[in-house]
Amino acid sequence: MSAARTPLRVAAVDLGATSGRVMAATIAPDRLELTEAHRFANGGVRVRDALLWDVVGLHREVVDGVRRVAVGGALDGIGIDSWAVDYGLLDADGQLLGTPYSHRDSRTDGIAEKVAATVPPAELYGVTGLQNLPFNTVYQLVAAQGTAALAAARSLLLVPDLLTYWLTGHVGAERTNASTTGVYDATTRSWALELCERLGVPGSLLPPLHDAGTIVGRVLPEVGEAIGATNVPVVSVASHDTASAVVAVPAGRERFAYLSSGTWSLVGLELDQPVLTEAAREADFTNEGGVDGTIRFLKNVMGLWVLSESIRAWQREGQDVSLASLLAEAAQVPALRTVVDIDDPSLLPPGDMPARLRALAERGGEPVPATPGELVRCVLDSLALAYRRHVRKACELAGEDVDVVHVVGGGSQNTLLCQLTADACERPVLAGPAEAAALGNALVQARTLGADLPDLAAMRDLVRRTHDLTRYEPRAGLDWDAAERRVRATATAPR
Repeated sequence: MSAARTPLRVAAVDLGATSGRVMAATIAPDRLELTEAHRFANGGVRVRDALLWDVVGLHREVVDGVRRVAVGGALDGIGIDSWAVDYGLLDADGQLLGTPYSHRDSRTDGIAEKVAATVPPAELYGVTGLQNLPFNTVYQLVAAQGTAALAAARSLLLVPDLLTYWLTGHVGAERTNASTTGVYDATTRSWALELCERLGVPGSLLPPLHDAGTIVGRVLPEVGEAIGATNVPVVSVASHDTASAVVAVPAGRERFAYLSSGTWSLVGLELDQPVLTEAAREADFTNEGGVDGTIRFLKNVMGLWVLSESIRAWQREGQDVSLASLLAEAAQVPALRTVVDIDDPSLLPPGDMPARLRALAERGGEPVPATPGELVRCVLDSLALAYRRHVRKACELAGEDVDVVHVVGGGSQNTLLCQLTADACERPVLAGPAEAAALGNALVQARTLGADLPDLAAMRDLVRRTHDLTRYEPRAGLDWDAAERRVRATATAPR
């Protein structure tokens, strides 16, 4: 593409599992700025016994947010990133069949075992390279077998691809999000159609693949009318939000691990090739696609979902709590007083998170948190311990070492957690930017639209030059090894 006019101004739509935002991003050779145009709540909607996503509501919010960006000035492009694995089904007329399920819905309970009876886990991992998570798309599709919706479907679109379809009419799948499904071949970077056939998953549903940085179309006339801007290109960015966030990791030449910290925590390394060894499978690491053919070799950790769901539980009880006050109280609690396995399956669904954490502590013989501050400290210590465990394991499996841990996303603003992460990993932590996913989204758009950002190094250099980072040096004095042994005992204690 020819050189772009400067500055470029784009709408970066960044959808998380608990909230969404539309950002106006301005990009020039020495400028990378985000302005929040629209922020809105998101979350699963309980309908009878199902947990669903209100994707039509999300589309409305996206259009409204893009309209607000367009009102403020030029609009050179639109890009959407979101969480992974969840999808909508389209019929032969391109209409949505039903409301998409949330990955936290219980319909996939026991499905992994059913799949393993047909395709052994080692064989599945050798193709997909994915962490064995109960909500992977492959398990959702097997759970949907025999349903009227799946029988009537003609196309499957992951959430960001579905929303892009409603903007442009384009049916396709961007590779970074496709790589999270469990029906994608990590080596060939194509759909694993033979695997689909063995599992009874209709491969004909899977749309054509394209790379991040593809202009998939321009806004439909009715969308242009709604946003007040016509003929705007829609760029398929790194549509998995973590892939976008990793683009904006402000690394230089240092060897780095990244921690994308939000509702989920994604901990790992950026590699050139997937690691498909039996040791990687046994450690339950995942190989997901990144921008420019890179591999995000990482571990999915429960993340700040546990903290936010605890806060919601206290608020439902009428307690007057805020994140700032809870973190201040937690800072006064002795370090590593109570640690649990933060990835315990009981912490996945919504509900009474404080009660579940106390039950985990009791089961492992740990001091049971009695106050909100003690419980928050338990969560943060347990998260830092998980980060330590997974950074070390990733390096061991990939034959790499790291000099620094980059923390991006909302968790980069949690000073206590960042310091604990530096302490636990015994490496400096560089925290920021908080809106990494939106920045990565905007950077890929800008490069596609002609900005002089030829590679990841150039994009990261622009982030580093335009954003303030906070450095946390590791402190000695805590026995993280002993805490790790306690967590292992907690994880194996009888239920």
